[in-house]
Amino acid sequence: MKDFFVADAAQFENAVVTRYFAVSSMSVREKKGGGGQYLALSLSDKTGAMEARMWDDIGSAAATCAEGRYVKVQGQISKYQGKFQITLTKMRLAAEQEVEAADFVPTTRFDIAEMWAELRGYVDGFANQELKRLVFAFLDDEQIGAAFREAPAAKRLHHAWIGGLLEHVLALVRVCRATAPFYPEVDPDLLVTGAVLHDIGKVRELSWGTTFGYTLEGEMIGHISIAQGMLMEKAAGLAGFPEKLRVLVEHMILSHHGRYEFGSPKLPMTPEAVLLSALDDVEAKMQAMRNEFGRDRAAGKSGAEMTEWVRSLERSVLNSRAYLEEE
Repeated sequence: MKDFFVADAAQFENAVVTRYFAVSSMSVREKKGGGGQYLALSLSDKTGAMEARMWDDIGSAAATCAEGRYVKVQGQISKYQGKFQITLTKMRLAAEQEVEAADFVPTTRFDIAEMWAELRGYVDGFANQELKRLVFAFLDDEQIGAAFREAPAAKRLHHAWIGGLLEHVLALVRVCRATAPFYPEVDPDLLVTGAVLHDIGKVRELSWGTTFGYTLEGEMIGHISIAQGMLMEKAAGLAGFPEKLRVLVEHMILSHHGRYEFGSPKLPMTPEAVLLSALDDVEAKMQAMRNEFGRDRAAGKSGAEMTEWVRSLERSVLNSRAYLEEE
């Protein structure tokens, strides 16, 4: 059992530790002003990632260690530009039997079986039997369903953990169901269908294991276009599925990023598409802020000050609750 996690770094500032990590990224770089090369790494476990540097004697480590592998390292924890990092003196490849994979892969804090049952319950309650047929064609697909329950929602941003896609989709479905009654123009079953399927392409876009990454299909095509193809295939396999419903669901998938510059091939043009895009954006942003507040807590901060610049949000953010509670 791993006894030190990235989230514990504040408790070990200036201490020398010997621990196991997964290598999220690794590159050999030239030292400034010459003088040889060094290793720049990102080391991770289920609680997060930290930057690492190995300045000397990197030959063996560079030759045997690689991204996506487990390593055993020795180094000193310190803070640089407000973030904890580890300066390595030793690093070697770790054998599989030395580590427990569960210590290194971030996983949802919620019960996956319970989330899956809740999601299916919402779909089972659809009044529109055609949309129910369509969504269950995805959920009941053995390969898609298994991946849907495991997949992260992203490589690094919101819900980047095992079960993250399901967690994100379920949260979005709950918000859609709560919001739809305020907008009589919106068909609630159609809206929830879009919420369930909008990111379904991520089950093939993303890869997950020791670390999270992109498949070749994900790199070349992307989850929106993958989802479009998956929808076409499933709809074609449902005898008599209404063409108009297929068009409306496909439009929600293609427009859910909301703007061209955010990767949407189309802008939202229906009440359901507009609402889905807006709520999806809010749900992702709230989780991104939650992540930042958690990182600040792990760094020993009170949370009552602005966070560092959050790239995905293009701003710093403030935990208003912590700010109000500060004496």
